[in-house]
Amino acid sequence: MAHRLVSAICIPALIAACTSTPPNPPPLADDAGHPSGQSDAGANDGDAGHEPVDAGTLDNDGGTPATDGGAVTDAGTPAQVHFIAIGDTGKGNANQQKVADAMAAWCQVKTCDFVVMLGDNIYPSGVSSPDDPQFQTKFEDVYQALNIPFWVVLGNHDYGANGLGLDFAKGQHEVDYTQLSFKWTMPAKYYRHTEGPAEFFALDTNMALFSFASQQKQDVSKWIADSTAPWKIAVGHHPYLSNGPHGNAGDYDGIPIPPADGSAVKSFSEDVWCGKVDLYLSGHDHTRQWLTGTCNGTQLIVSGTGAEGTELKGKNPVYFQTVNVGFVYISIEGNALTADFVDADGNVEFTRTFTK
Repeated sequence: MAHRLVSAICIPALIAACTSTPPNPPPLADDAGHPSGQSDAGANDGDAGHEPVDAGTLDNDGGTPATDGGAVTDAGTPAQVHFIAIGDTGKGNANQQKVADAMAAWCQVKTCDFVVMLGDNIYPSGVSSPDDPQFQTKFEDVYQALNIPFWVVLGNHDYGANGLGLDFAKGQHEVDYTQLSFKWTMPAKYYRHTEGPAEFFALDTNMALFSFASQQKQDVSKWIADSTAPWKIAVGHHPYLSNGPHGNAGDYDGIPIPPADGSAVKSFSEDVWCGKVDLYLSGHDHTRQWLTGTCNGTQLIVSGTGAEGTELKGKNPVYFQTVNVGFVYISIEGNALTADFVDADGNVEFTRTFTK
């Protein structure tokens, strides 16, 4: 499936600024996700869907320059799309490799258009630069058998400080790595892209956690409101509801440093995507869950077992949940969305379809 990245804007970080010159947009890609050309740096060429975020925009939380940027992609609209959702991957351990091998084997039999990677891409504290060798050992080497795009969002570990998410400059390194990889695709810290009948809204929930996401809130709310896609899917790291040890938004554990506050993720979710998209995909807890509860009708799936499983101790009702390492395979065909929960041995543990 071809995908065309139209724009990526670098916006200064809250604590340590990224480069003041917008990076080159990621390369155009062919059907296997390989480069087929290179766009001019920061060009506003009038392509359809080109909506750059103004790099001078200030976040209204104290007038601090916004850390979040925006990008838009342009793709065709076939009647169906098939993809893998997986999170909390970047440990470079045996479990991550086993899940990657299971994904590759699955995609030999099933159609896989791309992978959605749900944050905590590089443990324990993100990367030091776009040239950090961890990109090789915890991504490229592991997923070398999968020659499809990986659409990536940021998690708290990607923002450093051993998962506290306080080193706000680090997220830009993962955006910039898009320039250097055939498959890693993160055009900005938050962005949207269309794949077949679905439009995806990729969120930076770590910045929402710290209440530094007012521009993101404004942009994504508009994107969702303007979308005419038959299916709308929001993608982020932090869950809205979860039975894992981190818990529900508004009641997250392990956030010792103000202004980090799980209630900020809850309010961001309810204001931006709750009831306005069909599905929200997240990670953070190292479990896989399909919650019975929704966010005002938006279905909730957690897929955070890309490298390890932890525990399930919450009491939210679920259709299915597991701590087994594995992935979620999602197929959209017409008015039906089906999710298969697949373990690292390739076994389908659970399947559910909902229609609209």
